[in-house]
Amino acid sequence: MALSVTGCTTSKRDTLTTGSIPQRISAAPLDGMNASELAEAERSIGAAYVKNPSNKDIGLRYANVLGMTGKNTQALAVMQQVAIAHPADRDVLSAYGKAQAGAGQLEQALTTINRAQTPDHPDWRLYSAEGAVLDQLGRSQEARAKYRQALNTRPNEPTVMSNLGMSYVLSGDLKTAESYMKNASQQPGADSRVRQNLALVVGLQGRFAEAEGIARRELSQQQADANVTYLRSMLSQQNSWRKLADSDKGTTAVN
Repeated sequence: MALSVTGCTTSKRDTLTTGSIPQRISAAPLDGMNASELAEAERSIGAAYVKNPSNKDIGLRYANVLGMTGKNTQALAVMQQVAIAHPADRDVLSAYGKAQAGAGQLEQALTTINRAQTPDHPDWRLYSAEGAVLDQLGRSQEARAKYRQALNTRPNEPTVMSNLGMSYVLSGDLKTAESYMKNASQQPGADSRVRQNLALVVGLQGRFAEAEGIARRELSQQQADANVTYLRSMLSQQNSWRKLADSDKGTTAVN
């Protein structure tokens, strides 16, 4: 199970509008887009990137949408170009580290994220990103220390609490994971990714009906269906989809 790096860039970056990016696309948060909307965003922002590959905001946005559509190698290539144009920019370095992690270059990602961090003015997002990479490297204790550093800087930040919960999922401690996930989902800034992680950890414990309810919460029918499809995919990767569906009493088995 892969742990996503949710903390290298802020959600504000998703809503940033510049004159070079089509306003209708840039004004919409990527996290709320369905597959067809993401494809359109990728096309439009990609066209803007081709015209101006050194533009920081376009490059960050394009790499983000590429990562969300599974094109991690291309996202890394984009961020390499942006990093060449902006070698000392903190936002660029953090996004570059995220792209490296997404492409499986974990040790390189740690180096890049550490370059972006400044001890005299630490960024909670970078602590969280570093923790996520450390978790993927199997260094869970170090990872959790980084998440707690992030929370010391940004108390009750839902993305960090969710990452901390996922750290316990990776080590098999689902009860502790659920505790962090529930707390994260109740914070004012919690988004659908945080609730999706909570749904996953609930489903992994065999409470599939509850998990599906969480996955559908506060979403349109189309978004809810997409979330449930993703949830089923994740659970099936654990060889548990059938077992969970069957063991969840009162729930009809899904074909």
